[in-house]
Amino acid sequence: MFRPLCFVFLVLFSVVLYFVVSLMDPGYVLSDCDEKFHLLVTNKESDGMIVENPNLVSLRRCGYCLLKQPMRARHCKSCQHCVRRFDHHCPWIENCVGEKNHPLFILYLCVQLLVLLWAFHLGWSGFLSEATWKEWLKVNVFLLAAFVLTCIFTLVVSLLLVSHLYLISCNTTTWEFMSHHRIAYLKHCDSDTNPFDKGIIRNLWSFFCTFGTVAWERMYYRESYATV
Repeated sequence: MFRPLCFVFLVLFSVVLYFVVSLMDPGYVLSDCDEKFHLLVTNKESDGMIVENPNLVSLRRCGYCLLKQPMRARHCKSCQHCVRRFDHHCPWIENCVGEKNHPLFILYLCVQLLVLLWAFHLGWSGFLSEATWKEWLKVNVFLLAAFVLTCIFTLVVSLLLVSHLYLISCNTTTWEFMSHHRIAYLKHCDSDTNPFDKGIIRNLWSFFCTFGTVAWERMYYRESYATV
């Protein structure tokens, strides 16, 4: 009785996480007023530095919503908003994955993977043995179809989770990884250089244990001046 209840709890928890991640604000940039803090931080970091650094990048104004984008933000045409620390727009949840909902998205993938692995085990143990292949297929055809679908979804979720954990450990996003050469604040860097990387442990800690808006400009400009 305990195991079925645990499985049902995981399924319900997965459904709740799905709706939370899909309905919550991923980190929309709503006004230029939101960026005053970032500009203040950037100016304080630059005060007293007489070395001119060619790597410094000014904040750009979005051509769609006409707001100043903080560093690592990108405009999503599907959501019609600029999203902080934009990772990607996920058609699965019909929402962007950004600074506010990315950790919950990872938790959702973990719970979803647990449910799928459990379903894989249930499906494998549910096959009935028969004397011939034809009889076996006739008896297990629906379970076999469900088992194949479970295998496919398990593979997809596993690859997605592993790829996201790798990018998080490097403190980079899917968008930055795919478009490194086109992003203004990254295109001057080598392909294996990331100004936001603080090491695997600190990257994971800051991702899962940091709440609220992060001033990425401060970290970026500090690294830029350090390389002069």
